[in-house]
Amino acid sequence: MKMYRVGGAVRDELLGRAAGDRDWVVVGATPAEMLEMGFEPVGRDFPVFLHPETHEEYALARTERKTAPGYHGFAFHAAPEVTLEEDLARRDLTINAMARGEDGTLADPYGGQRDLAAKVLRHVSPAFAEDPVRILRLARFAARFQGFSIAPETLALMRGMVEAGEVDALVAERVWQELSRGLMEERPSRMFEVLRECGALARLLPEVDRLWGVPQRAEYHPEVDTGVHLMMVLDMSARLGANLAVRFACLGHDLGKGTTPADVLPRHIGHEMRSRKLVRALCDRWKVPTDCRELAEAVAMEHGNVHRSGELNAAAVLRLLERCDALRRPQRFDELLLACECDARGRLGKDDEPYPQRDRLGAALRAALAVDTAPVAADAAARGLKGPAIGDAVRDARVRAIAEAI
Repeated sequence: MKMYRVGGAVRDELLGRAAGDRDWVVVGATPAEMLEMGFEPVGRDFPVFLHPETHEEYALARTERKTAPGYHGFAFHAAPEVTLEEDLARRDLTINAMARGEDGTLADPYGGQRDLAAKVLRHVSPAFAEDPVRILRLARFAARFQGFSIAPETLALMRGMVEAGEVDALVAERVWQELSRGLMEERPSRMFEVLRECGALARLLPEVDRLWGVPQRAEYHPEVDTGVHLMMVLDMSARLGANLAVRFACLGHDLGKGTTPADVLPRHIGHEMRSRKLVRALCDRWKVPTDCRELAEAVAMEHGNVHRSGELNAAAVLRLLERCDALRRPQRFDELLLACECDARGRLGKDDEPYPQRDRLGAALRAALAVDTAPVAADAAARGLKGPAIGDAVRDARVRAIAEAI
């Protein structure tokens, strides 16, 4: 029996990056032997065990065989005679197909070190084409590892997978899992560029794919192309350390521009409502979590109004706050403002410009929340006001507070 540390932990060690979870492969063992050593079984499809002390995952060396389309269409074979090289051969990329023995020896049968040095993402074997999730994973790695290119033969393989309809068999949970991880990488735009290059973006996110080639007014968007702008916005969200909900809202904020009639371009009147509708459809299709969905819809509808908010008086500002549900959800409103800042600064030559709208609206919200509504309502009632009139009195007090703050 031999145990090897495998996959991302070995790759990141060689890159000098902080490693995440460590995974292990066990060669020459049976499930019964693992149980005798105190390991706890957790794998449903193939033998995976948790170490009794570290709780790290140890999987028996295995091979796999494609049996049906899609992510779940595999049969696995785990047995003591399966070699380390056979186990590593089923992995996606050469840089993920290395192993470190307990004695420190590096096993690299497929040239992972070579490709790390050359900064190349390359598939291990033709079996890459059997799992469509690997297209998303490779795109995510491209977003993480700056300067890495895709081997031409790997890109050709990915295109063939798309043409064969493999990505159409992906389940929503895995698509969202990989998209959400990719959005949180160092350069999220690279993930979408790779997906577009192999044709997968048009299948998975046609609302995003159609944005390339759509012009915008140059006085507001020096980069002109809507797809280029979107990629700049996503990278700005990473630069500003935005959370997942904000980054997803950035992804969806301009989807409606892809459906603007050609005869009115480069103007995009009414794209906000169309963007919200497309965001909803995208979220339904890939089962996007509620927090991401709600923020994305709000940003799609209101980002233009936030950009123009410096022109609004106190009453109009309060109406904007109310539409964004900011009085009840101030934290989400702060996320909305950050997404709008990413949009404003994700433009050619605008990346270092200030975004005063965020401070102004933040001050307005704090002022509105600071109004003690109970005495305002009590005074209104003492003056004989009832129902909606009392609400109007509270709103008037908030308008006055906002006026002083801005």
